[in-house]
Amino acid sequence: MISIHAAASAVTLARVIGHPLPCLSRVDYFYILKEMNRSLTNAELLVMSALLRLDNHAYGVPIVDELERHERRMSVATVYVVLNRLEADGLVASDVGEATPQRGGKARRYFRVTPKGVREVRALQRTLVQLWRGVPQFQGGST
Repeated sequence: MISIHAAASAVTLARVIGHPLPCLSRVDYFYILKEMNRSLTNAELLVMSALLRLDNHAYGVPIVDELERHERRMSVATVYVVLNRLEADGLVASDVGEATPQRGGKARRYFRVTPKGVREVRALQRTLVQLWRGVPQFQGGST
């Protein structure tokens, strides 16, 4: 399979010239279209940012606490829904920790942002910074 960036450029070119390029297999083409249409939600970005702030190794409750420290509220249940969706997309991964007596013998699931997830967050950050640049309402003090 070819790289996502090379294929995305090829897909864009194919759209401009009006026909598919022979260098892309059908599988590549549909994979690229799927990836190009995926964008992080606000909740996903917040959870991934909190997770990275927590040394990229945390479970639900510390993530909720980190969000609240930065004036964002999210329930533990919502955090886990977001984490499961991110894991299904390959943007976070999880490991099961040791079982503890405090949890009735149950183990905690610790999450970390994958390299793919870090790339997605960085790409979104670059886009937002570019969009904000030169917008008077985002410059200087608070309004």
